[in-house]
Amino acid sequence: MLRQRTLKSLVRATGVGLHTGQKVTMSLRPAQPDSGVVFRRLDLASPVTIPARADLVGETRLCSCLVSGAVKIYTVEHLMSALAGLGVDNVYVDLDGPEVPIMDGSAAPFALLLQQAGIEEQGAPKRFLRVKKRIEAKDGDKWARLEPYEGFKLSFSIAYSHPVIEKSKTSLSVDFAETSYLREVARARTYGFMQDVEDLRDSGLALGGGLENAVVLDEHRVLNAEGLRFADEFIRHKLLDAIGDLYLLGRPLLAAFSAHKSGHALNNRLLLALLADPAAVEVVSFDRAEEAPAGVLGLLRQAPA
Repeated sequence: MLRQRTLKSLVRATGVGLHTGQKVTMSLRPAQPDSGVVFRRLDLASPVTIPARADLVGETRLCSCLVSGAVKIYTVEHLMSALAGLGVDNVYVDLDGPEVPIMDGSAAPFALLLQQAGIEEQGAPKRFLRVKKRIEAKDGDKWARLEPYEGFKLSFSIAYSHPVIEKSKTSLSVDFAETSYLREVARARTYGFMQDVEDLRDSGLALGGGLENAVVLDEHRVLNAEGLRFADEFIRHKLLDAIGDLYLLGRPLLAAFSAHKSGHALNNRLLLALLADPAAVEVVSFDRAEEAPAGVLGLLRQAPA
């Protein structure tokens, strides 16, 4: 039986929030089977718990933000991506601030934390969401879709009028039957443009952003002294974000995701459209590991329990 997974031990990290600019300490703790990913704000007079669910995403400008009443948890997508990439089903995420720390702008530090904590199997079967029919969301020339596929693969394309991005690969497909999340996706950093910084900060965003946690471009070049980690780091980060956003469904997907110029808002609209159509999805588990699609097993082998 393919089993659910949680952490073996508690692990902590401290960093700054990309948008709030606030210092925050995050603790990742083991959770019982069928708990899912559960965020907790411990800095409030009464701690508030918010499950990582697509219907609780309340803001999507430059991040996926979970909202419960007046309580918000910003920028969950990179941690969610690492949890999906390493096959962790159940975990408590305790925060003493309103945002998951940005770390270096990628999912790699979160993946390292998960590996340090250790990952263990639990007694309950791992449950997947199998997409049974095509679902699509559109916004002008932007679109995102999910289609049936026995495994997990993603295809993405972007378009920017910037010389560095135009010279890089602007479309990419990965199938996790053949691709390592840790090697090919996790290290890709978020990116931004100097000309947007003032407007973002006037809006209360990107207050903690800088060259240490993002790829920053002026009108002509990358400003980071170390350059890019991948020649096509921009499109790889869009895949990283999409994996995190998709994991807000609460279970790993058996599906093919494809998108053009999509972001957190359109990704979330796609998930809500999927959940609104009972005929579009079913929950499945696998009594024997060899029955599972290769893409599923490829992800799980990266962090053996």
